[in-house]
Amino acid sequence: MTMVKAHVSAHELVAGRYRLLEVFARETNRLWWYAEDVTADQPRLVAQTALPEPFTDDTVRRVTARVVRTSETMRLLRPAQVAAVVDAVVEAGTLWTVTEWIDGTPLTELLDREGAFNPVRSARIGLELLDVLQAAHDEGITHGELSPGQVFVPEGGPVIVTGFGLAGATLVPRLTAPSYASPEQARDERIGPAADLWALGALLYTMVEGRPPYRDRGRPEATLKAVDRLPLRTPLRAGPLNQAVQGLLRKSSRERLTRQVVRAALTRALDGDGEADQPAAPVPRLRGVHPSVRLPGGVHGRRVLAAGSALAVVTVAVTALAVTHQLPGTGTAHAPDRPATSAAPVTPAAPAERPSVSAKPTPTPTPTASAAAPAALPAGYHRYTAPEGFSVALPDGWKRLVTTRVTDSYRITFGTGGSSPTLAVTYSEHAGPDPVAVWQDDVEPHLERLPGYQDVADAHATTYRGHKAADLEWLSGTGSARVHTFGRGFLLGGGRSFSLRFTTPAATWDDAANRLALKTFLATFREPRD
Repeated sequence: MTMVKAHVSAHELVAGRYRLLEVFARETNRLWWYAEDVTADQPRLVAQTALPEPFTDDTVRRVTARVVRTSETMRLLRPAQVAAVVDAVVEAGTLWTVTEWIDGTPLTELLDREGAFNPVRSARIGLELLDVLQAAHDEGITHGELSPGQVFVPEGGPVIVTGFGLAGATLVPRLTAPSYASPEQARDERIGPAADLWALGALLYTMVEGRPPYRDRGRPEATLKAVDRLPLRTPLRAGPLNQAVQGLLRKSSRERLTRQVVRAALTRALDGDGEADQPAAPVPRLRGVHPSVRLPGGVHGRRVLAAGSALAVVTVAVTALAVTHQLPGTGTAHAPDRPATSAAPVTPAAPAERPSVSAKPTPTPTPTASAAAPAALPAGYHRYTAPEGFSVALPDGWKRLVTTRVTDSYRITFGTGGSSPTLAVTYSEHAGPDPVAVWQDDVEPHLERLPGYQDVADAHATTYRGHKAADLEWLSGTGSARVHTFGRGFLLGGGRSFSLRFTTPAATWDDAANRLALKTFLATFREPRD
């Protein structure tokens, strides 16, 4: 990661229409600008975020589409607390996210100007942020980038959050503020709602202590290492929030407080007999706003905003979890199962060298499972029923090899104990609504980092036992370690989803035994009965 610098000259137009006027907030890898849309004659806020290189036109398409799509979803869910993203463009290696004008003061500015808040005021802001996060998580969306720079505090009304859609949109696990990254993000693992709860805890810590739980060490890598490995500095001013703050900042995502427990703790702090609340923040100052900015209602730069709509913007990063790493949709990450936000599939390790890619193989016709169970299993197969409730027919000699669990999700890999072939079954309760988009936006960008990666068949929609599903097929690895993987993810409704991924040595993919195995897995898999 590299530090974003304000190298853009004042009055320069981004995308031929957005005039940048002045930087009003900054984080490690992001700058916020006051700007003007010269085409629509409207004031805007523009976030400048550096993208990792190299990036392709396809990467640009995925990043911008995700930011706009996810922000729009969140704006519909919480219209008074999420600002509308009106445009997202990539120019010169930089993502420019353009939002509507926000009548609020950035939390970074309030903290710089006023120092630490008392626990009552912190609890009130925490509850408002929790409302936004709960709406996102219920929809299968993880913010993944929550930090003071993504929170705006209006004069009256709830906070406004920005930044939804950034998490997982690029190959960088934490784009903006490493001090607020969760330990799983610091380890470059797949993230889910628990990462947002960590960030909420970090924000509460910062508000009551006047400094983040882990200081910025100048280099993002060093800051992330500290987040992952160093113990938390005990909060001294949290008072009635102490238990909630420390419970949210537990290193293990499985041990963090749930939303329900956090809400109860914040409500007690808000209603308790602790310190009196501080006076409401003054009307937001447009610190250093260029005089040419025309604000809503005809107000111009360097003047106090008239009371306006209370819009809160929190950068909620989709962690619409990938079908291969998690399932179609959003979920919580598994460190051992990389790739879907930064890792490699459950396949044998491949040499570091990247071979030249040969002609694209012809995708194999995908077996289609009928809704009815086959009358009899193929010879040499037996039905395995997992304690988790699902069942599938496995070849004799296959066993359960690896089990990985995270909150509301798990992955189980089956095989003989050697290398491939293997079958990985993954379950999540935080699936996104479009399995094809998950493959394209969340999985493929990370698969492309694998040595020898080559897609065999583009992600495409299908149905599986009456469920909405999507398939993806690819090659990875080199030489004798080169493997062929077929993945199918399908949605059960209510955020629940499964994915099945079958991997074999590339040289034996078309062997009759492997073709029979894939056909049998798809035909015999049964999800748990409600």
